[in-house]
Amino acid sequence: MPLALEHLDLRGYDLVISSESGPAKGLVLNASRRHICYCHSPMRYLWDLYPDYVHEWTRSRTKRAVMNLTSNYLRVWDFASAARVDEFIANSRNVQKRLWRAYRRESTVVHPPVSVESFYYRPPLDYFLLVSELVAYKRVMDAVVCFSRSGRPLRIVGDGPEYRALKAAAAPNIEFCGRVSDTELREQYARCRAVIQPGEEDFGIVSVEALASGKPIVGLGRGGIIEIAPEAEYAGFLYPQPGSDSLERAIAHFDAVEGTIRPSKLQFLASQFSENQFAANINALVNLQPHASESLTDDTPSRLRTMSRSA
Repeated sequence: MPLALEHLDLRGYDLVISSESGPAKGLVLNASRRHICYCHSPMRYLWDLYPDYVHEWTRSRTKRAVMNLTSNYLRVWDFASAARVDEFIANSRNVQKRLWRAYRRESTVVHPPVSVESFYYRPPLDYFLLVSELVAYKRVMDAVVCFSRSGRPLRIVGDGPEYRALKAAAAPNIEFCGRVSDTELREQYARCRAVIQPGEEDFGIVSVEALASGKPIVGLGRGGIIEIAPEAEYAGFLYPQPGSDSLERAIAHFDAVEGTIRPSKLQFLASQFSENQFAANINALVNLQPHASESLTDDTPSRLRTMSRSA
């Protein structure tokens, strides 16, 4: 992929916008061209999640050996390719911090677009909902263990390499729905009691979709969910450390106040992440003069910039 990207001929373009969580920023452009990278995260298996992949999530000894041999060289290339970008846009403050840690590059936050108007509220049925790719870092197993133990109904929408292990560990009260249509997914959101999010998300489209459906999120209090679901509004029931026990305590908190949650307030919170707002923020950034801002330093985190939602 790096070789293919570096051989793309983009001489006919004055502005290039790459959208990536991998090597797409590695384009080689003429110095007169402007390159904006909308980054969803530096490659997590090379940076913040590298120890987890090597020591816990990669079961094959061969794969672990390959990662040990190649990861340093890939990080060098990844860091060097970041220097080719004129301006970075981060999809959340969470990713903004990762960009600074990995590349020592300043960025502006523009939250991703969500078609919030297409979601709707319905009175809940007796089940919780989890929407996720079934991969290790999403920590779906925490939810499977928690709900298997409590007997609460849980529906899991999604598929992935962890499916067999999750299915084997699940009690009969847990239903695996696989991949579903957009129409069915909206109905699943609308009818659930709350959405479960046991892993750390870069931003968290699922969190916004849940709020747009008038449903709160019970999730790990790390990453993008902190920017989306304020606890004071009963939008998020967050717990600080991953694990099934922590999740169970957060669900108990949700149980205690469920009757006081106002779906219309949650939907209002979700409206801040609309497609129209995203378009306005991106247009404002593209029309700015490049290289207009100062560099960040480690001791001045307050200077990290976020696009105003009223831009």
